[in-house]
Amino acid sequence: MCGLVGIFDTRERRPIDRDLLSRMNETQFHRGPDEGGLHIEPGLGLGHRRLSIIDLSGGRQPLFNEDRSVVVVYNGEIYNFQALMEELRALGHCFGSHSDTEVIVHAWEEWGEACVECFRGMFAFALWDRNNRTLFLARDRLGIKPLYYAALPDGHLIFGSELKALREHPGLQRDIEPRAVEDYFAYGYVPEPKTILKSALKLPPGFTLTVRGGEPLPEPRRYWDISFKPLAPLAEQAAAEELIGRLREAVKMRLVSEVPLGAFLSGGVDSSAVVAMMAGLSKEPVNTCSIAFGDPKFNEAQYAEAVAARYHTNHHVEQVNPDDFDLIDKLASLYDEPFADSSAMPTYRVCELARKRVTVALSGDGGDENLAGYRRYRWHTYEERLRSILPLGMRRPLFGALGRAYPKLDWAPKILRAKSTLEAIARDSVEGYFHSVSLMGDASRQQLFSPSFRQSLQGYSAVQVLHDHARQAPTDHPMSLVQYLDMKTWLAGDILTKVDRASMAHSLEVRVPLLDHVLVDWISGLPPQLKLRGREGKYILKKGLEPLLPNDILYRPKMGFSVPLAAWFRGPLRQRVRDAILGQTLPDTGIFNQKYLEQLVNQHQSGMRDYSTPIWALLMFEAYLGVSD
Repeated sequence: MCGLVGIFDTRERRPIDRDLLSRMNETQFHRGPDEGGLHIEPGLGLGHRRLSIIDLSGGRQPLFNEDRSVVVVYNGEIYNFQALMEELRALGHCFGSHSDTEVIVHAWEEWGEACVECFRGMFAFALWDRNNRTLFLARDRLGIKPLYYAALPDGHLIFGSELKALREHPGLQRDIEPRAVEDYFAYGYVPEPKTILKSALKLPPGFTLTVRGGEPLPEPRRYWDISFKPLAPLAEQAAAEELIGRLREAVKMRLVSEVPLGAFLSGGVDSSAVVAMMAGLSKEPVNTCSIAFGDPKFNEAQYAEAVAARYHTNHHVEQVNPDDFDLIDKLASLYDEPFADSSAMPTYRVCELARKRVTVALSGDGGDENLAGYRRYRWHTYEERLRSILPLGMRRPLFGALGRAYPKLDWAPKILRAKSTLEAIARDSVEGYFHSVSLMGDASRQQLFSPSFRQSLQGYSAVQVLHDHARQAPTDHPMSLVQYLDMKTWLAGDILTKVDRASMAHSLEVRVPLLDHVLVDWISGLPPQLKLRGREGKYILKKGLEPLLPNDILYRPKMGFSVPLAAWFRGPLRQRVRDAILGQTLPDTGIFNQKYLEQLVNQHQSGMRDYSTPIWALLMFEAYLGVSD
């Protein structure tokens, strides 16, 4: 994989500072340790760090067309580049390399902004067309690869693969965006297009930005969205077989590489499915990597080993220290923004393990969002049935009062922990789903923030992120709608961000066949009952995989990457928590209510309540402040 940066003068053609551009580029050395390159001309500077995967001897960037009037810097893989190359040659274009990068410049010459609609893969790129004085920024449809940008007061536009590259520019203002803080403590990440800074934005997935010299900065343009267009009726067996065939095709496209290639294998359904497809397509044994945990509640190693044995893979396992919390500060520097998904730690470790043996790894990310694998989809479906019985005008006061009166019983059996469900039923569909996915509920965030910070929000609430996407949704089916919301928020903001930064920290490219956009759109059109059948998520995928994987892989309870935060915060990290949350750093921001911070820490550490999730979010926010100075 790679990293890109750039500086564009939108007003004039002032000289670009080469040293500054080089420093911005080198902040992303980890993304591309093999080569680096700069291109500078009046009013424009582009930089690139390369991790060589395809056309190792060619494909250096920045890469130009024949007369050097078009130049591109690019991060990603375009899997259909060979077919596009043949098509463009037939149209008269000449190629000087065998790389997918060169396809971009010729596709731009032929199709202009519509070129992105031809690309099948993961990508973020910046292309400069000197003849038209046009800068074109693009990001792949599902947000697998990142792209940040900022318009500076002096008329320069700066951009890069990571926010740290923009921070290197002295003209970037560092003020924190209050709405991003509200979003962070609701979702655990900062959703697109916001960043933690007022001055910077993320280009959203499936969008492009076309900037012309001398013209105002326009709004990004959407070029793709998930359709959820119902498919023609399919028998269940036919649907299962077609799904497996389409998955096999998506995996096959991602096996093109001139460097060692393997796969993550957790022992879950999605990664096991990818490995099964790879084994059927590869002449050589597949390289697989997994990590083991000492605590059996979190350990899936035995299931990974069973899949590895079935497909005779070259399997490598390393056990993670159960107290592997020395990554806290490192994670803050990797993510550039507050990021509260604690599974970033085991993800970092499995990428570290994989990079010892391969340069490219396939993963199973995206299966849960595509095929309704999360338990929260099942609970949302149950809640929707209850919501349909009574109108919102009756539900809101009745269930709202019940929810407020019902005690929060973290320690009790799940059947008695009804407070959250009652509160969710009192809301409309989007608000109810927001309540179920929030790290901290509305009332908790109100207590967390100081009065002055709440005032700075000017009535903004993080639920607006979901409402904004819901208004654009192409479906009104209750489960399909929340799948769409997850694909617009959780998938890009959490899952793909986590994997991109953890893998790039080790100069490892991760490919995600379950997020092939053609496959995603086809799956979106399947009937919801083929995705969630009763209590069984990913129903049709599991049916299709029955000849390929044992039932105890397909139908066992979902585990996921988890870490024992509650125990850490009462034990080995007890003092670290107190120093970080009750020290001076957080109060000095003016954002937090100090009394509520003390309540969270004291009640958790006494064993009275489990506040491990908000404490982790606070710990990562404090760590972010420490590395962002």
